Amino acid sequence: MGAMTDISELLQRGKAKEVASCVQEALDSGTSARSILEQGLMAGMNIVGVKFKNNEVYVPEVLIAARAMNAGIEILKPHLKGEDRPRVGTVVIGTVKGDLHDIGKNLVRIMMEGKGLEVHDLGSDVPASRFIERAQELEADIIACSALLTTTMTSMKEVVAAAETAGIRGSVVIMIGGAPVTQGYCESIGADFYAPDATSAAEVALQACSGAA
Repeated sequence: MGAMTDISELLQRGKAKEVASCVQEALDSGTSARSILEQGLMAGMNIVGVKFKNNEVYVPEVLIAARAMNAGIEILKPHLKGEDRPRVGTVVIGTVKGDLHDIGKNLVRIMMEGKGLEVHDLGSDVPASRFIERAQELEADIIACSALLTTTMTSMKEVVAAAETAGIRGSVVIMIGGAPVTQGYCESIGADFYAPDATSAAEVALQACSGAA
């Protein structure tokens, strides 16, 4: 487990080149790509997530750690294709129509990917129809909507309504979050889950995909 600990610790420090090098060394020594991903990269990102939730690290550190994780994943990609990796879940994420803020949404995406979820980022200013269209194309498990403004958070209600109209409301979980969003608002529009921060959002998404939420 020494190599996995090294990868985790280097990732937490944002050492992208060193992470990539250690991942390659672990592969060369016969460690499976899936083990490196789960016990090294994802384990390290989970620790970063907990520290971020506890205000022990901040946005810049999270972004640097994510860059290091991606450096490791790039080395693993050709090897992961040949392995039978279980499907964790698929998420469609975006900032709702009229809202151009994306830092919070990007952090949620990073944390979700750190949990092994397949995340498709639609970007910002995303209309309800686009969330639904992409969720249908991918047969997504979750639609995750972000908003930072009280004037745009009302668009989340449109996403819930659009999912109902499209007939997919029973098969997709709708998560919402952002500075002005509350648990009460989540319940009032008929969404499934509200998460107060990126780390919690990733945990809830993972539980929802496993049926534990």
